[in-house]
Amino acid sequence: MKTIINDFISLFYPVYCYACGKNLVKNEECICSHCLISLPKTNFHLQQENPLCYQFLGKVKVEAVTACFFFKKGSAIQHLVHQLKYKGQKDIGLYFGYLFGLDLLENDIFKSVDVIIPIPLHPNKKQKRGYNQSEIIAEGIQKALTKPIDTQSFIRYIETDTQTKRSQYNRWENTNDIFRVINSTSFEGKHILLIDDVITTGSTLEAATNTLLEIPNTRVSIACLACASL
Repeated sequence: MKTIINDFISLFYPVYCYACGKNLVKNEECICSHCLISLPKTNFHLQQENPLCYQFLGKVKVEAVTACFFFKKGSAIQHLVHQLKYKGQKDIGLYFGYLFGLDLLENDIFKSVDVIIPIPLHPNKKQKRGYNQSEIIAEGIQKALTKPIDTQSFIRYIETDTQTKRSQYNRWENTNDIFRVINSTSFEGKHILLIDDVITTGSTLEAATNTLLEIPNTRVSIACLACASL
């Protein structure tokens, strides 16, 4: 009966693919099957040493780094991230976060995490946007990994300008010492999985990781929905 009702509703209120705009059919969610299989996956979660690891080499110690998709200007991934980040389409983050989480289960390092932490937004920016897109992605990942999410113990206490047009050094300078741990005991001895939407230079994640590694016996891994093409 539920299926019949949903099919009837879809006749009058069709759901469209967020990537190409075509009508979705039964069992498709957020994106049509054609667009889904066309998305440029990295499969970095299966590579202990991948190109993203070298972005942090010599800067900060991480257990593992991965991203689900390659991000290119004008691509479907850019369009999807834009809709998640600025258009309020949270279902994109939940759906792709879950699919990403299923991928992470294929790697024992990511299976061993104790807690998931989305990169926090400054309260002013979160209030303006209404939500943190990294938290939405983390919720999807959490559904697959079944690990707790902590959005209260790690905060961004300095508001920074946009990173888009900054050089790599200026990005690092702009993000240095912007994070703070509120309750360090909750992270002691834990393997933390940091979540973000897109990784470019990695300066924000580097700053966050450095702050978390000040806590005794912590380990940090990083997982982002997309990464700039390397």
